[in-house]
Amino acid sequence: MGNRIAVVSRKTTETEIRLRINLDGEGKANIQSNLPFLNHMLTLFCRHGFFDLEVKLQGDLEVDTHHTLEDLGISLGRAIKEALGEKAGIQRYGFYILPMDEALVSIALDLSGRGRLFFPVPAEKIGKIGEIEAEVWKEFFLALTSEGAFTLHIDLLKGENRHHIMEAIFKGLARSLAQAISVERKLKGDIPSSKGTLT
Repeated sequence: MGNRIAVVSRKTTETEIRLRINLDGEGKANIQSNLPFLNHMLTLFCRHGFFDLEVKLQGDLEVDTHHTLEDLGISLGRAIKEALGEKAGIQRYGFYILPMDEALVSIALDLSGRGRLFFPVPAEKIGKIGEIEAEVWKEFFLALTSEGAFTLHIDLLKGENRHHIMEAIFKGLARSLAQAISVERKLKGDIPSSKGTLT
């Protein structure tokens, strides 16, 4: 299996995004946006999933961060889906419980071909971090799973510090996705589904 790479460009009246991902990378990130906390989250997502990610992102931040994060989720989801192709020979499922100091987060995902998000994390547990409003994170993950065509469960088991909670979520997501896209040798290149397809 060679490197799984995709490039996605998206331009609307609200945002302009160019994104390149290598799912078989070394954890290198080149993130250019005007949202420092988002840059931090994407950088550690790459580091812990061993993804190489380049993002150039401009959005209508004078309005708020909603359009910017939603469109980033759309673009990143599309890139992941495109890079995976038919998903032949992969594990398909990923699960990780990640501690970040007092925060403890459970992430489970299935590269099922069906976009579903379960994110019962109260907005007040996240709050506003930097310029990013709490409710916008759900829109990001919803767009990510819808366009990426995978099921994602994000559960907060414990947590007080909002920075720690979000960092645990992104690190756990990275580890779970890395597990799900890893090669299962026993499949011998087959699709990990009795239906014969995950598209």
